[in-house]
Amino acid sequence: MSTVHNDVIEYAFISNEISISLNEYLGKEIKLTWTGNIFCRKCSKKTKKSFGEGFCYPCFSSAPEASPCILHPELCEAHLGKGRDLEYEQKNHNQPHFVYLAATEIVKVGVTRATQVPTRWIDQGARQALIIAETPNRYLAGVIEVALKDIYSDKTNWQNMLRNMTDDSIDLIDEKWKTEELLPSDLSSYITDSEEVFDFNYPIISYPEKVTALNFDKTSDVSGILTGIRGQYLIFDNHNVINIRRHTGYEIEFNA
Repeated sequence: MSTVHNDVIEYAFISNEISISLNEYLGKEIKLTWTGNIFCRKCSKKTKKSFGEGFCYPCFSSAPEASPCILHPELCEAHLGKGRDLEYEQKNHNQPHFVYLAATEIVKVGVTRATQVPTRWIDQGARQALIIAETPNRYLAGVIEVALKDIYSDKTNWQNMLRNMTDDSIDLIDEKWKTEELLPSDLSSYITDSEEVFDFNYPIISYPEKVTALNFDKTSDVSGILTGIRGQYLIFDNHNVINIRRHTGYEIEFNA
């Protein structure tokens, strides 16, 4: 799903130059049907199974978009002139990256390329986010993230996020300056002066008290009244939810 950061986040399905505004279907019944086809997001070949959010196995094993440093930035070797694809590494990983704190019901630490702000935070369903450090490459951002993992989680609890469990006492600015004291001097030097907090308001009619995750590998049809969208999840009135990012490459028919 594509997103636009407005007063209320705007979501859309975009495929073959066709755009479907999902916000317009809030409160309405929709149906998603998987045709049974999966296409690799890299080579576009048909595959029986999707690996790592949309790859066929050969591309998952070789594509730079699926390299280990995507999940573990501290493993990045772009700054050393190494990687699965040097041109890709220079363009995407040997570029400015941000280390950030995001708030849901806890404080989460993460890394994102500068060009992915604020999309990265929206995709994670963050309530608020704040940049704490800027580095010249992905590797250094990953090193800072690892140094802070003993204090902050690097995972989003998607169930709590979809139930809108929050902690309003979280002060990201205060947390940012705590990190300066926690980091060694060679890493704290990358901390930025900015105290700009990004706020996110998702298109939600109501949050469920409990959530049941569905996936197209077990059911080909997902339907119900769309009551909300947060992160990359669609929320239905029957407390069912589905992670659209998890199904990258799946051929889906949309009906309303």
